Amino acid sequence: MKAYQQGWTLRRRVVALLGVVLVLLLGLAAAEATLAAKNRQNIDDVLLKTGPLRVQAQELMSALLDQETAVRGYAVNADRNDLAPYQEGLRREQDTVAEMRKLAVDYPDVLREVAVVEQRAAQWRSAVAEPVIATTERSGPAAGRALITDQTRQQFDGIRAAVNGLQDEILEVRQKTADKVNSTSNVLVVLLIIAALVVAVAGAVLLLSLDRILIRPLAGLVNQVREVAEGDYRHHIEGSGPPEFRLLADDIDLMRQKIARELDEVREARERIEWVNSQLQKQAEELTRSNRDLEQFAYVASHDLQEPLRKVASFCQLLQRRYAGQLDERADQYIAFAVDGAQRMQRLINDLLAFSRIGRLTTGFTEVDLNKVMGDVAGQTEAARQYADAELTWDRLPVIRGEEPLLTNLLANLVSNSIKFRRPDVPPKVHVSARLVDDEWEISCRDNGIGIEPEFADKIFVIFQRLHSKDAYPGTGIGLAIVKKIVEYHGGRVWVDTDSTEGTTIRFTLPALPEDVAAARAAEPDAVEEPAGDAEATGDGDGAEDAAVSVARQPDGPAREETPEGAAPDGTTGGMKETVG
Repeated sequence: MKAYQQGWTLRRRVVALLGVVLVLLLGLAAAEATLAAKNRQNIDDVLLKTGPLRVQAQELMSALLDQETAVRGYAVNADRNDLAPYQEGLRREQDTVAEMRKLAVDYPDVLREVAVVEQRAAQWRSAVAEPVIATTERSGPAAGRALITDQTRQQFDGIRAAVNGLQDEILEVRQKTADKVNSTSNVLVVLLIIAALVVAVAGAVLLLSLDRILIRPLAGLVNQVREVAEGDYRHHIEGSGPPEFRLLADDIDLMRQKIARELDEVREARERIEWVNSQLQKQAEELTRSNRDLEQFAYVASHDLQEPLRKVASFCQLLQRRYAGQLDERADQYIAFAVDGAQRMQRLINDLLAFSRIGRLTTGFTEVDLNKVMGDVAGQTEAARQYADAELTWDRLPVIRGEEPLLTNLLANLVSNSIKFRRPDVPPKVHVSARLVDDEWEISCRDNGIGIEPEFADKIFVIFQRLHSKDAYPGTGIGLAIVKKIVEYHGGRVWVDTDSTEGTTIRFTLPALPEDVAAARAAEPDAVEEPAGDAEATGDGDGAEDAAVSVARQPDGPAREETPEGAAPDGTTGGMKETVG
């Protein structure tokens, strides 16, 4: 604010300049108005006073001449009718003198000349006209003519001279008034020229001032800002001119400093990001190398390791069959441990290979009907369900995009787990259902088994993670890890519903087809408007399709503890591995 208070502001300078110009123009306008009024008065005097005075003077002379002519005619003829012009001329003289006195109120010299003419006319009438008229009436025309002499003529010539003097005075007054009109007109023209000069000078001063205090500082500020905009963020912006421009330059410089600091931070962040990217690239290269090593390991595990493992298992089984009972009890126990370990190692290697192949050996996504998949799962788990007296049901399931073998493996693992982790005194029941949530299908697998404690809800999806000993529940502990990997490969997520009050409910999501999402959104208003009681009326044939599909229990006698004959030794049913967690 200190910079803003130093010197006159631009507003103050412009207001001061405009104020001075306004005062000058107002003064000139007042003077011009006064002169214009005076000039108009002078013109009125010329047109309405001096002009009519000249006419009245001529009219006065005419009236006096009529009187003199009438007196001469009466003296010649002694006819009373010849005196009519005399009386009329006298009346006209009086009227004319009265009118001239009104017009010459402001002209005392003219009034004086009028009085002179009036006095001489009165003297002529008393000395000449009236005696001639009286003598002619009394003594006749001859006597009257005898009174008209050269002296009387000279006396009337004096009236002529007085009238001429009056006219000269009127002309002089008229000329003076005309001179005043010319003078005031010239002064008005001069004042107008001065006003124009004031406007021109004020405009020039305003333009020069704006150039010096506005345009130049603004151009300098623009050039400095342009340098900053072109990338020179270290250039200090300094203002000039009025305090407003200096304050604006300070604000712009503060903004430049802020931008420079942020650019430094961005530059540092970019350097850090580049460093992180380089580290990530190194890690990616390391992961690529590690994946190649894992693939090599998988190849070795599937070919090189399994061959000696099968040989060990085969010879151990031969020892068990040939020398069973021939050695002591401890030797038979050792051989049984060796056979079991070899078989478990085979199952672990097979499960590990199956886990590593998910997403790497792909057949491509297609539209998969999960109802058909559940039919295949029911066929694969039929032997295990007969053994456990289990019941498998499912609602009408959607069609999704995915790989059918992987989805079959996914649901087979969930159903197998539900059958395996059952309560001893309760026949297993497994139900699979689906519902559309936003743009995903949420699929649930619910059973009435032993359940899962909430604190272990995340641990069960870890590879080879077991919550029970292998003697209680057989398996390698990789089944739910495979489930999680298949679900994530298809773009979904899987979790345990910890709110389930009985058994275990595992839920997972799969992306829905766009047409299913559009149909669901289009049906939402209809579902809100349709009464609940109308559902049965519209059921006809669809109710049978939407009802739960049931694969009933198939009891074949009391439950047995050993593996059924229909199950393969390695835990597979119908060609699909039943790997359970």
